Amino acid sequence: MILAIDVGNTHTVIGVFDDGSLQSHWRLATERHKTEDEYGLEVLHMLEYAGIKYQEITGVAIASVVPPLTPVFERVARCYLRCPALVVGPGVKTGINIRYEHPKDVGPDRIANAVAAHEKYGGPVIVVDFGTATTLDVISRDGEYLGGAIAPGILTATEALFERTARLPRIELQRPPSAIGRSTVTSMQAGIVFGFAGQVDELVRRISRELGGKPYVVATGGLAGLVAPESKTIQTVDPYLTLEGIYLVYQRNTAAEPNGTVPLSPEKLSENQTDNGGFRIMT
Repeated sequence: MILAIDVGNTHTVIGVFDDGSLQSHWRLATERHKTEDEYGLEVLHMLEYAGIKYQEITGVAIASVVPPLTPVFERVARCYLRCPALVVGPGVKTGINIRYEHPKDVGPDRIANAVAAHEKYGGPVIVVDFGTATTLDVISRDGEYLGGAIAPGILTATEALFERTARLPRIELQRPPSAIGRSTVTSMQAGIVFGFAGQVDELVRRISRELGGKPYVVATGGLAGLVAPESKTIQTVDPYLTLEGIYLVYQRNTAAEPNGTVPLSPEKLSENQTDNGGFRIMT
């Protein structure tokens, strides 16, 4: 079994894969001050609750956009699960070409989304990830990561609205009955839910015109299920796309190893693979 860990700015999502299938998953608040012991015990408790022995975990894959927590989770793998960890980043095979101006600037979660989306839906494909930021990632028919767009996330934007507007309350994020709000709460819900759906639709339309085709559009992230039904362009909600991408990257880096569990180091990569700004490309 492989443990995939997606460390985001707001939440950390953890999943257990058994022979390619996601068996169990959990969502935790990302807390930068926590130690490897605290996270390690949490992971052990979650595995125990799911009826999984920690000895059954043979590898860990980590995609982290919170640099201070990356070594923390590496130590969790080493000290609590007694198995190696692969960190998605420079020197790791992804299977996609990155056409960003500065490839190392692409977040590992966005790389994982691109890997999983192209594997599952082909290309061209757009991944809309509703996280701390709302990101749109564009992958070509041939599996090239072309770039995308970054906008404030729903919770990020609404929290700023609450904090900077004295008379607006914190509200429950849910679909309003209509676009014309009849109260402060429903007015805010209309602006947030319908507004973000419209933002995504316009970005997708502009990206599609630049691509010169009709890409498949998949949404992921914690709030994808709220916004996607109001969107005219999102075709599928795939809540665990990032975890699946992390797992796929792990598989692509361990398939050639004798026991299939030890991540390849950059110096072990074969000569027919090239480096594209720090991410290894399968050719």
